[in-house]
Amino acid sequence: WKRMGLEDSERIARIVIDPTDSDVVYVCATGHLWDANEERGLYKTTDGGATWMAVLQVDAETGCSDVSMDPEDPSILYAGMWQFRRQPWTFSSGGQGSGLYKSNDGGSSWRELTNGLPEGEKGRIAVDVAPSRGRTVYAVVEAEETALYRSDDLGENFRQVSTAFAVQARPFYFAYLVVDPTDHERVYKPGLNLGASDDGGKTFNNLAGSTHSDHHALWVNPLDPNELILGTDGGVWISHDRGVHWRLARSLPVSQFYEISYDLARPYNVYGGLQDNGTWRGPSRSVGGIENKDWHNIGFGDGFHAFVDPTDADYVYVEYQGGNIMRHNQLTGETRDIRPLEQQGDPKYRFSWNTPIHLSPSGSGRVYVGGQFLFRSDDRGESWQRVSPDLTTDDPDKQRQRESGGLTTDNSTAENHTTIYTISESPLDPEVVWVGTDDGNLQVTRDGGQSWSNVSGAVPGLPSNTWVSHVAAGRHAAGTAYAAFDGHRTGDMATYLYRTEDFGKSWTALADDGIEGHAHVIIEDAAAPQLLFAGTELGLFLSIDRGTSWVRFSGNLPKVPVRDLAIHPREHDLIIGTHGRGIYILDDVTPLRHLTPEVLDSDFAVLPTRPGELAIPAASFGFSGSDEFIGRNPEDGATIVYYQKKRHLFGDLRIDIESPDGELLASLPGGKRKGLNRVTWSAREKAPKMPAAAALVIQPFVFFGPRVAEGTYPSRIVKGKDTFEAPVTLVPDPRSRHDRADRSAQYSAAKAVYDDLGELTYLVEASVALRDDAVARGEGLAERDRLARGLVELKASLDSFRSGLVSTDSAGWLSGEELLREELGNLYGGINGYDGRPSRSQLDRQEFLHAKLMKARGRFDELTSEARLADLNAQLERRELEPLVRLSREAWAGEQGSGSTAGSASLSPASVKLLSRWVPAQLLPIR
Repeated sequence: WKRMGLEDSERIARIVIDPTDSDVVYVCATGHLWDANEERGLYKTTDGGATWMAVLQVDAETGCSDVSMDPEDPSILYAGMWQFRRQPWTFSSGGQGSGLYKSNDGGSSWRELTNGLPEGEKGRIAVDVAPSRGRTVYAVVEAEETALYRSDDLGENFRQVSTAFAVQARPFYFAYLVVDPTDHERVYKPGLNLGASDDGGKTFNNLAGSTHSDHHALWVNPLDPNELILGTDGGVWISHDRGVHWRLARSLPVSQFYEISYDLARPYNVYGGLQDNGTWRGPSRSVGGIENKDWHNIGFGDGFHAFVDPTDADYVYVEYQGGNIMRHNQLTGETRDIRPLEQQGDPKYRFSWNTPIHLSPSGSGRVYVGGQFLFRSDDRGESWQRVSPDLTTDDPDKQRQRESGGLTTDNSTAENHTTIYTISESPLDPEVVWVGTDDGNLQVTRDGGQSWSNVSGAVPGLPSNTWVSHVAAGRHAAGTAYAAFDGHRTGDMATYLYRTEDFGKSWTALADDGIEGHAHVIIEDAAAPQLLFAGTELGLFLSIDRGTSWVRFSGNLPKVPVRDLAIHPREHDLIIGTHGRGIYILDDVTPLRHLTPEVLDSDFAVLPTRPGELAIPAASFGFSGSDEFIGRNPEDGATIVYYQKKRHLFGDLRIDIESPDGELLASLPGGKRKGLNRVTWSAREKAPKMPAAAALVIQPFVFFGPRVAEGTYPSRIVKGKDTFEAPVTLVPDPRSRHDRADRSAQYSAAKAVYDDLGELTYLVEASVALRDDAVARGEGLAERDRLARGLVELKASLDSFRSGLVSTDSAGWLSGEELLREELGNLYGGINGYDGRPSRSQLDRQEFLHAKLMKARGRFDELTSEARLADLNAQLERRELEPLVRLSREAWAGEQGSGSTAGSASLSPASVKLLSRWVPAQLLPIR
């Protein structure tokens, strides 16, 4: 993709391309939502976007709402112009600037169309020309009475054809029309549901079926109008029968998370609230990857905050729009409404669209909720205590939500204002609580709510009334707090991040040139006070010097709004909630905690990591196809992380891992990039050798090497002529019910069968090699030749020997034939896929199969002994041909090569990249 201009338009509603000249493009720029701007209206390019000219503009308050081109004459255009303004506490759609316009000369001149259209102020307008009949034009016009209008004379005269609910519902929000490409009488009106008309817009029926509500985009295949693709607040839906049935495209990870959290299960779960899609819980890892079926719905509406009760993990506190707070029982599905309710004498409570919930870090079961007052419960929401006065500005001019909408009243609680938006209790002192409001107040109490101080006036360089998007009490000093402010709702796109160390009396501005986008969240690392993470509208940023300088996380984390961040206290994972691309996890931030100035100054440094966990082997059986997104699991095994000041250019760079007794277990290629590199060792030996055969081995864990035991393994990073120690520690999966002795017995048994598979592979491959040599020596010899007969007999003996070890049935893998290869392979997979001690039956089977293998080894030695081959070799020598020599075990092993352990990997090009003047580094991709 290449940027083509109009950067200040901010929002673009529609693009149309001249079908006769693809360099001619019209862009319908709606413009800024929150403030006035000049770059709005209809723009045209005739040189493929190199230059643009404004062809239709009204004023800085009015943008283009829609544009449509006559399919029979591309010089005829229709465009809707829309005057509107959103503010944090209200929305206004409509004004003198709104109207429907037509051009007959490719946009050079325009005139407003009025015949048959409503008089007076108009709001948002949608327009579409029938692709199969250019003189038929449809328009939805928001007005005192919103309606669908139709013209059959190129827009010269319109008539009202419908005021159906499908047309009138939220016209500023659902201003979109699509005319069937082959039938000018069939009109689609996406809206709350999908309306469809077969009589030119007079009547509409609902095609939504089981799709998610709120329909904003629709494509009708011009070559097959039965095929529809529908974009909704709940994803993309596809129909192949004109909307009778729908299929959800499950492969698109486009979820919009507002807030995220976690629990302490193993593996831990991630919780998050989604735009118009409720609140969900999903695992941080799952067998075969994290699929849609692994996620469970635990809340309704627009999901926001969700926190597991620290005293009882069966309960989770969830909230959806406008302060609807529930305590959800995850075992039974039961929910209890616990929203604070007005009592006699109370003013009406005001709750934000995104009402904050905060659980006390003390683990006491204390819960906070914010309206205009701060509420606290010490009994899981059964009762509430008001622990503050009104902490907002209580500005009455910002509390007229019932007037919101402009021409069409629209009060969904999204415009609720002068409310508390963020809460944080100090983890060091429960008497210290911070509160931020959507109208710019930043309040702190140091006595549990008895008295409050508004410290927003002490924040330097901050415009008044700027929304407090996040406040986080410091984890290392009671007087420290971090705050993010968001001014984009007044058109201010600057980044506002601050730190206080004296309970808000003074503040230090933290944003610099390394960070961009209005700020959503800032958090301090629990272990390293110098390590900060910030999420903005334009991505994720990191600082290792308490906010003095920042760098962007990029790579496979897109430049997407990061709305919330959390660090798991046990796994040390950074959980990233994005508004548009779902949830990401950066596994183990431990190395980042040790990125000190001294490390960055050094040429090379090994960084600490968390111990590698020997995850319990698990497999699943299923076929999800390609129509589902599957989230990545964390990699099994242990990681080695190192920093290098410059890219490694010359000589070897590898990681050698040894057993405690000095045996080389793995030699892994190291990442050579400048900055951080992370290499994963699977904690398994190489995959077993398996001879080729016709039949299948069905055990899935036959493809993995034996897993080594827990403990610390000597590891060295070999960088050219230099060597750096980097020991690796492995610990058992905490879920495992097996002890060290059980795992040792498992390894011993798996290793025994593993070695037997190696021996079997040698026998088969050595016999095949000798057979092939015999065939080669016999080429060109007469059939009755004594040497030829001897070589044929040897070939037959070796073929017979091989067919007694591995399946050679011509029926292939469905033959059902199971010989020693299949028997050993299935036994190995069964032992290797279990975390604990093998069964008695498996151990007895191993002894039995080992005895069969040793018998086969004896037979092989007999067939290929020097004495057996002596006569043939004597004849070959007389004819000056190479003698037959059995491949030795040692030579065969050498041919296999050392290789690197399965599952180990260096970095891919999609690595997360940290680009900055002080730490140009790369990390393992965020998953």
